Amino acid sequence: MAQKNEVDNQNAIDRLNDNLSSASEKVAANKKIIYWVVGIIAVCAAFTLSYLFIYRNPRLNKAYEAYNEVEIKAMGNDSIAAAEYKKVADSYGSNDAGKLAALSAAESYYNMGKYKEAAAELDRFSTSEPVLEANAKVLEGDCYVNLKNYDKALSCFDKALSLAKGNEQIAVRVLLKEANIYDAQKKYDKALSCYETIKKEYPNFQPGNGAGIDAYIEREKARLGK
Repeated sequence: MAQKNEVDNQNAIDRLNDNLSSASEKVAANKKIIYWVVGIIAVCAAFTLSYLFIYRNPRLNKAYEAYNEVEIKAMGNDSIAAAEYKKVADSYGSNDAGKLAALSAAESYYNMGKYKEAAAELDRFSTSEPVLEANAKVLEGDCYVNLKNYDKALSCFDKALSLAKGNEQIAVRVLLKEANIYDAQKKYDKALSCYETIKKEYPNFQPGNGAGIDAYIEREKARLGK
């Protein structure tokens, strides 16, 4: 009996050793995984820092330098400005300076009456600054008005309104532009809605020609036979 107990105890000790050995192996394996993960994170961090300091930041600085040089080259000449800003946008379109160059090129093209080219440049402009983005959309809408593409113009103006988020200067300007389009399309009910929105949401606005917003509302109502 004593011998059996001794055997059982030995078996229990062996099982315990096996379990401890297995647990030790798992910890060792987990440590290896942790070391690999930490190593990968360190490599990624080093790559990111290298990208920022060796590639991205110098490239961004170079892009801004190229952008700033255009004004000196152009000397107020829209034709030169458009071509030079477009070169900067083509070379650095993925960063902020390149996108700003696309916007500046669009403005120069617009001033020259090249609305299709201006719209193409605006199509590749973007920014996280909503007011600047809204004004860019207004300019894009103006391009399509001049190209007689009123549906696209209205789409741009609607986006500008959304981005403006109640900015009175932008919102009123856009609503007036939309009203003019609807009048040209003889959609007087929609034009009326634009003017009524101005009166309701921006009561302090007064048109520059001396006529109050009520005069525009009454004009649209008359056209609708109201």
